[in-house]
Amino acid sequence: MNRRLETPPAGAGAGAGAGSGAGAPARVRRFTPAERWIHRTTAALMGVCVVTAACLYLPALAELVGRRALVVTVHQWAGLLLPLPVLAGLASRAFRADVGRLNRWGPHDRVWLRAARRRTPGPRPAAKFNAGQKVYAAWIAGATLVMLATGLIMWFTHLTPLAWRTSATFVHDWLALTIGIVLAGHIGMALGDPEARRGLRTGLVSKEWADREHPLWRP
Repeated sequence: MNRRLETPPAGAGAGAGAGSGAGAPARVRRFTPAERWIHRTTAALMGVCVVTAACLYLPALAELVGRRALVVTVHQWAGLLLPLPVLAGLASRAFRADVGRLNRWGPHDRVWLRAARRRTPGPRPAAKFNAGQKVYAAWIAGATLVMLATGLIMWFTHLTPLAWRTSATFVHDWLALTIGIVLAGHIGMALGDPEARRGLRTGLVSKEWADREHPLWRP
């Protein structure tokens, strides 16, 4: 994935108002269309899982929505389809490269985590993905696999003994609550960084943001 500067063509913005044309900030390519599609599809399926789970476990929502059998079916199929965008995305070279970056740790990641834990002000060293993003990606991937496994045990009740189903239900329910809390934190951090959201929406971020937030990013 090339960190390509997005510069306007010669003469672009001629006659336009202030703040356009030559004054526009330089941008770099952060995500490809395939990567953005993977993120959006996964987020949509995860959102369906969370919303339907809330409708199943919170009495007020269950009474408001009704049609429990339909909600259960939607929840089951959304959970079953959840890994598919990532699996399909492995056909993308750029996505495979980013998966490798998320799984690759270096000394700068320990520095980032130490600074985050101590709430040290100022810039923190990070490559394309910072250590917090790597931790989140690893945790949510593992949690998704556990939710899928326990959900299948709960769905196909005739294939496993009662003790397995009871344990699976316990793990599924409490892990679902934990995922909801972690996702809320993830969304909250995204809301606080408009440029990061722009990168996921358009694939481009400002060079100034990239140099400040990810100074070691040199693809």
